[in-house]
Amino acid sequence: MALPLLPGNSFNRNVGKEKFHKSQHWGFCNNVRMLVSEDKPGIGGELLLGQKVKPKYSAFPRGIATDAPSWVAFDKQVLSFDAYVEDEVPDKSQEKYRIRRHKIYFYLEDDTIQVNEPELKNSGLPHGTSIRRHRISLPPPDEDQFYTVYHFNINIDIVFYGRTFKIYDCDTFTKNFLKKIGVKLNPPGQCPEDPYMKTRREMLECMEPLHPYESFYPLKQFLEYDRKVLRFFCVWDDSASLYGQCRELILHYFLSDDTIEIKEVLPDCSGRDAIPFFLQRRKLPKYGPPGVYQPGHITHPIVLNVCRGSVENRGHGCCLLDKHKLGKLDQDFYKDSDLYIGATINVWGRKVLLCDCDEFTKTYYKTKYGIKNFTSIPRKAPPPPKIERKFPPYTNFGSEEDSLRSCIALMPTPHTKIRKFMEKDRNGNISGTLRFFAKLFTHKCADPDRMFVISYFLCDDTVSVFEPIEKNSGITGGKFLRRSRVKKPGQEVFKSELSDYIKPEELYVGAKVNVNGNLFLLLNADEYTFNYMEKHSDKFPKSNIKLALQKLKEEPKSRELKQLFAAADCRHTKMVDYNTFRDIMMNLTVGKLTDHEVITIARYYRVPEDTCLDLKVLIARAHEKLKKNAFENFERLIARCVYQDREKKKVLPSKDIRRLCKSFRLPLNDDLLGSLLSRFEDSEEQINYESFFCALNWRICPMPELEAVSYYKERCEDVWLGMPSPIPVKYINYLNLLKDVFGLEEE
Repeated sequence: MALPLLPGNSFNRNVGKEKFHKSQHWGFCNNVRMLVSEDKPGIGGELLLGQKVKPKYSAFPRGIATDAPSWVAFDKQVLSFDAYVEDEVPDKSQEKYRIRRHKIYFYLEDDTIQVNEPELKNSGLPHGTSIRRHRISLPPPDEDQFYTVYHFNINIDIVFYGRTFKIYDCDTFTKNFLKKIGVKLNPPGQCPEDPYMKTRREMLECMEPLHPYESFYPLKQFLEYDRKVLRFFCVWDDSASLYGQCRELILHYFLSDDTIEIKEVLPDCSGRDAIPFFLQRRKLPKYGPPGVYQPGHITHPIVLNVCRGSVENRGHGCCLLDKHKLGKLDQDFYKDSDLYIGATINVWGRKVLLCDCDEFTKTYYKTKYGIKNFTSIPRKAPPPPKIERKFPPYTNFGSEEDSLRSCIALMPTPHTKIRKFMEKDRNGNISGTLRFFAKLFTHKCADPDRMFVISYFLCDDTVSVFEPIEKNSGITGGKFLRRSRVKKPGQEVFKSELSDYIKPEELYVGAKVNVNGNLFLLLNADEYTFNYMEKHSDKFPKSNIKLALQKLKEEPKSRELKQLFAAADCRHTKMVDYNTFRDIMMNLTVGKLTDHEVITIARYYRVPEDTCLDLKVLIARAHEKLKKNAFENFERLIARCVYQDREKKKVLPSKDIRRLCKSFRLPLNDDLLGSLLSRFEDSEEQINYESFFCALNWRICPMPELEAVSYYKERCEDVWLGMPSPIPVKYINYLNLLKDVFGLEEE
């Protein structure tokens, strides 16, 4: 029963509808009102009653995959069809029509079509793209529609712009795709043969030149392989003959003309003449040496004389080349296929073994012949037994090294390690000299109190000994031993071997050194020596902190260290002085640790000293530098700072002050300038530039000049500024030592 058409009983069909636009069906054409298009939809894009919209693009069946647009789903997917066109040739009696083959490409992403014509040799017709890629409309009366994928099949005629293309086949991908979308494929056909091209091919097959031509000039091979040479390393074993030996050769195979060149590798002092080539560049026959032929027997072509009549009547076309090559001498030469590692070739009666090749040769054979095994054969003969050379004993004339060099060569060369000398010689502040403070170890009553400075020069392993001058001592100080190499005691003087000399690894604090019969006990060293030995702890085991701590761990009484340090530290400052530390370590280890190892441990766990100078001292040094360079541009510096101080706080960052000082070329080095800036910085790394530059102004705020530090220095060969301190460090933090050795924490 239908509901009555009353208010409230009807359904609103526009519920949920958002589009209500109307299509424009009427318009003007040549100023005449008429119906523009009957295919336009109604209100909101809905179809009118009885209206059917023709699809503008190919409508593919829905699958189970993602609903992606066609330009994504069919990207780079193209259908390829083989077609031909039959063109009429009206003005030519030799042919009535011509068959032209084409390739039709249908792009699935946007239904565009492209037609290409393959190039045909000597056809005289333009080839390439016949129809560029775009959408092609159907022939009339459906010219308002475009070709889709459903318009294509095999063995059908398709019209593009009035030109009929007959599709006779397609590729495999196209066949599979058309089957998937439901298109029933027709059986493939055949493309008819072009009568003109058939006639031309038959004519070319029947044509034979009257003068047969044979190309014996390999120009193509030369242009392709010019400057490309295969290199093999060979061996010719001639040890069976009198005074023969195994000789090394290098074979060069030139790919441009198949010629071979062999050179000999002469070892040093072989006694043979250095000839340029073992075999000059030429083609190498396999079965040589051949016989001696008369001139003219070996030629490239064989020419047949087919002339008649007198010599005057002979023309240029009376000679032919012999295609059967009767009477030609066959010679087999070596090619690149005959050469490989392990092959034995015949070089004019000499058997040469190919042992190895270079990388280019390996790449060439791998690419052309597919060879991958290039295992080389040992080509060098075992070296003869080495004869031990015996040298005469030293005669005490000159140095041992110079005497030995005169026995090795007729023209002796100096025995100098120039590289070591250049690396370890003095360079700026790096002295390259290890200095030790020592005393003479003797039982004489007058000598035990004599102190010496022993210097070891790393550049040439020489040693010098200097005794500082002491007033009213009764002993003349100065040079005790000039700079020279010192032999170890107990060695024979006249012998064939070189003597052993004192090495830097044998010098350390606590060691006894015998210098030409004088026994010295090393008591201390300077700061450079300690730093150098600790930096190169692999060569100086006494300065290796890990080895020293390992010895301390292995000591059975080492657990008593905590009680001993606690008893010595009455004020509980967690540190002890050096003398107390040394006594505890030496008494506990009972001689297992040397003085140098104790100093190494003390230097590693020392309490850092405050090395910062007073502000007045820094300003006095800066005034001294500024006075020497007559620098007085302080007002300009302050004016520049005021200009950069946008907020007018009279402070600027420390980096900006440093940059201004550099730009005004303030004659202060980086260390002194950095120390001064750090003293004037606040917590935010800001500097009051007025107070800073006023303090540096040596005219407004003068400072008293610094007094030179007086020290006693004697002129000697070694530059030694005073005596070293008998105490290497002042205080040692023993708590850190206990933590690293035993893991003990503070109670």
